Amino acid sequence: MKMTKVNIRTLLLGLMLTGGLGFVSAQTTQTDSTAGTANTTAATTASTAQASNPTIEALKKQIEANPKDAEALAKLAGAYQEASDWTNAIDTWKKISVLLPDWAPSYYSQAYAYQSAKDDVNARLAYEKYIATVKPEEVEQNKKNLAYAYFYVAFSEQQTDPAKAKEHIAKSLQYDPTNQDAIKLSQALNS
Repeated sequence: MKMTKVNIRTLLLGLMLTGGLGFVSAQTTQTDSTAGTANTTAATTASTAQASNPTIEALKKQIEANPKDAEALAKLAGAYQEASDWTNAIDTWKKISVLLPDWAPSYYSQAYAYQSAKDDVNARLAYEKYIATVKPEEVEQNKKNLAYAYFYVAFSEQQTDPAKAKEHIAKSLQYDPTNQDAIKLSQALNS
């Protein structure tokens, strides 16, 4: 069983590196209420369109035949994200996290989907899980995503726990010292 997990991880990593499986990199939060309304409309339209999406339907059948096919699950989660179907994207990323609990990209993708669905509490929890799951040997290749995850956590803690927010923003800037939003938040927290 352990060999299967290694092969699945290797396969998913290979897909990520070749671009066959797209994962999000650092995202930003939209604050415009008009954009939020547009996203809600787009999500409703996407859910309707998803029902007739041949890619999603084919992947669902493939997974029905083999529920532990992590590659197909990752492709399905990505397809749901492309369709802005955040609920199904989250559920699918969660299934991958159960299959591969130490595979950090699934938590980052969950966080992105939660954030896109405007569920800030669960987005923060998923970013924290991502941070905790990245292995030391994976830090270099995950710097941008780690920087964003730390930024998001710091941003969400700035009112409730400023000391923790300062720690997280310092980590964010350690991984990406050029992120202007992180620089501004650091200045605000340290002034």
